[in-house]
Amino acid sequence: MRDDTSENLELFPDIEYEVRHSAPEIKLCVDKTSGKRAIESDAFPFEALSNIAEIESWRKEINRPIYHIHKWWAQRLGTVFRVMVIGSFAPEDADLLELFYSPVRIKGGIFFDPFMGSGTTIGEAVKLGARAIGRDINPVAHFLVRNAFAVHDRRAVLKTFQAIERDVAEQIRHFYRIQLPDGNTAEVLYYFWVKTLDCPSCRVPVDLFSSYVFARHAYPKKYPTAQVVCPHCGDINPMRYDVHEARCGACRATFNPQAGPARRQKAICPACSHIFPIAKTIREQGKVPVHKLYAKLVLMPDGTKSYQPATEEDRKLYAEAESALAARPDAYPVVTIKPGYNTNQVLGYNYCHWHDMFNARQLLCLSILAERIRAIEDPLLRDLFTCLFSGTLEFNNLFTSYKGEGTGAVRHMFAHHILKPERAPLEANVWGTPKSSGSFSTIFEGRIRCALDYADRPFELRTVLRGGKMTGDKVFGLSEKIGCHVAGDYTAFETGKRVYLSCGDSSQTDIPDQSVDTILTDPPFFDNVHYSQLADFFYVWQQYILGFNGHGEVCSTRSSGEVQSGDVATFTDRLGGVWREAYRVLKHDGLLAFTYHHSRPEGWRSVLQALMRAGFGITAVQPIKAEMSVAVPKHQAKEPIDLDIIVVCRKRSQLRLHHWHHDLWGAVTMPATEQVQRLRAVDRRLSRNDIRIIVMAQLLRQLSSSETIEAALCIS
Repeated sequence: MRDDTSENLELFPDIEYEVRHSAPEIKLCVDKTSGKRAIESDAFPFEALSNIAEIESWRKEINRPIYHIHKWWAQRLGTVFRVMVIGSFAPEDADLLELFYSPVRIKGGIFFDPFMGSGTTIGEAVKLGARAIGRDINPVAHFLVRNAFAVHDRRAVLKTFQAIERDVAEQIRHFYRIQLPDGNTAEVLYYFWVKTLDCPSCRVPVDLFSSYVFARHAYPKKYPTAQVVCPHCGDINPMRYDVHEARCGACRATFNPQAGPARRQKAICPACSHIFPIAKTIREQGKVPVHKLYAKLVLMPDGTKSYQPATEEDRKLYAEAESALAARPDAYPVVTIKPGYNTNQVLGYNYCHWHDMFNARQLLCLSILAERIRAIEDPLLRDLFTCLFSGTLEFNNLFTSYKGEGTGAVRHMFAHHILKPERAPLEANVWGTPKSSGSFSTIFEGRIRCALDYADRPFELRTVLRGGKMTGDKVFGLSEKIGCHVAGDYTAFETGKRVYLSCGDSSQTDIPDQSVDTILTDPPFFDNVHYSQLADFFYVWQQYILGFNGHGEVCSTRSSGEVQSGDVATFTDRLGGVWREAYRVLKHDGLLAFTYHHSRPEGWRSVLQALMRAGFGITAVQPIKAEMSVAVPKHQAKEPIDLDIIVVCRKRSQLRLHHWHHDLWGAVTMPATEQVQRLRAVDRRLSRNDIRIIVMAQLLRQLSSSETIEAALCIS
């Protein structure tokens, strides 16, 4: 994402260096008879690497911003994939930690990621001087990676943003500007809305508050003052977050701030006490839920913030936005939401089109922005700002909520990786202010400019104990700059381009036989989360700005070839198709390595079956810090999985096959116990599920060397 000319760096001031490495480059090349690689070694330093990865995971978007210019659901840690890139080329006895902090260059090495997601494999390979091929079946993933790794002129990027600001910022900010009683004007940071539903019994509108406490600090015990809306007059009252009996300062009515009408899946009518199911009642009314504006957070002229009740002026301003939207032709994409596991819930709330997820003011402001971005002449810049716009959508819709003070204010719509209708949504200022969260202008600063900085000056993290607390220092000077003229097909890649990115089914590629040194990836899990059903939220707007953009004629990213399914046989078959293609393009002595974990045995069994059918066996399994701690299903929440397993594979023709009798569990428990002990020796807390996946991975490693697939599956 860098500018090859590196001109005008003063536009993006240098961040402070903690460490700058100036050692000579270490060029790694693999002797094809060299045997095992460092990633396969029993001495693989997963303990120390997990500590580094953990520090990265705390602020991924800060520590690896190049992979976070846009939302993607399957994120990987750059630390993990840097060591996977190095370890897949370094000999078995190499000191991987030393190499991790050395300016290693893997000249001539070709890496392939068939599930590239946000592009972590591609970026880490490029930083180490290698060439990389990335492919993903989802056009949203392909689009964000293509933007992240393109060569961008930094001056042109900033000038384009300034031009957009000059042309449309004032139009947008007008709809978030109010007049104060003293005659001054102020800008609204956030508007607060609540879903309302007519009581089926008495027809009185019911506000679906679960609590009248709508704003509190992220650390309420330290900062106990919260904001409470009065259910009787609508005034805003500052009071303790945990108070159960309150009196409104305006109307003097008493109420319990903790007890709103909405209680889990049902609501109770304050007027007649009738109890009714919320979702069913919404479905029966046959229209998108109605919302009521009840409060706002105002940025005052002196820089302070003020919570205020919604006024008639606020409603008039919103009505003005409704009228302006109605006057715009083709103001937004009109695309039907298709049924699916991840979309059925919103369809049940009568959200039938993607634009139903926005209110009129949001649609108006987004329409103004989209029209201006569409007018950008340079296609690279138009794509980049479309990517920025698309990222803004995540924080500016009616599925977001308020996180409160002391943290990023907007809880984005995919906080739980699902489309969850929000009963008390937050409307943010689309253009934003320096004190905004999730706005177009702040995302430009926090994502695009940070990614440009990182691309030009990549860094790693080194663990440091400071004040009794583990933290990380940035280490610069280890990597090449990121930014390439990306090839669109293999022919262009053959002519010397560093990176080849494509969008399509990875079970079918144009990569020649045995042309890839190493395949590194993070395949989808066996479950019901379909990224495409969620990614369509972004894709319809990307197409609205850019047109078809070479990815087809339909406004959906769904594909029959997706390797995501809740059905074991379907998942195994589709994953196996990608592994078979990986086998074809991988050199005879090349490695396939991927990160994986799963809480259910069938998730591991399907991976083993897909690998063995494709002709692969497992040579090593290394536990490593996962991107985030997860707990699936809910009953396992007390035992979250905090580890991934790096599964290292070779073609089975390279393995010594084994006929298991009664020696299998000894071969499994001994290395599993050693890995657990090593992690505990550095005080890493392991849940039972963490230990379970270490054992499961060692079991798969041994079973994959069985003489036949049938024998392996019979034992498993």
